Amino acid sequence: MTTNSTALVDYQQAYSGNAELAATIPAVSELTDWASLVLSELNIDDKELTVRFVDESESQALNRDYRGKDKPTNVLSFPFECPPEVPLNLLGDLVVCVPVIAAEATQQQKPIAHHYAHMIIHGTLHLLGFDHIEEADATEMEQLEITLLAKLSIDDPYQDD
Repeated sequence: MTTNSTALVDYQQAYSGNAELAATIPAVSELTDWASLVLSELNIDDKELTVRFVDESESQALNRDYRGKDKPTNVLSFPFECPPEVPLNLLGDLVVCVPVIAAEATQQQKPIAHHYAHMIIHGTLHLLGFDHIEEADATEMEQLEITLLAKLSIDDPYQDD
């Protein structure tokens, strides 16, 4: 049974590169729908998250500083760790690299909007504690992503892996 949970999205558009790519950035309503879908599917109460759209240099700097990987990446997740006694509904931050998303969508021959949806769902799951380090955890996370994307009429992003 799913709930009707809502994600409150703080939208930050920091990408100032190619205008054509900037035009592909999803609207806050789409981000809200995608994150809310995750919360509803997992029966999690309303939560707030920040989604920031960036260029390769900001993505690379964050990926290097926080993950030790000196390259830009599609999405970074920064969960907010709130002390238990503080009643906040803040999940954390997602940092989405616009040029990487565009390049991956082209490489994977999928609509860029579908790849954005996948990365927002993927990142939101990370904010909720899911990961794909161990094979069993990766399988669980991927299956959940496939299920959620199917509800949006988006094909399985892992079918060609």
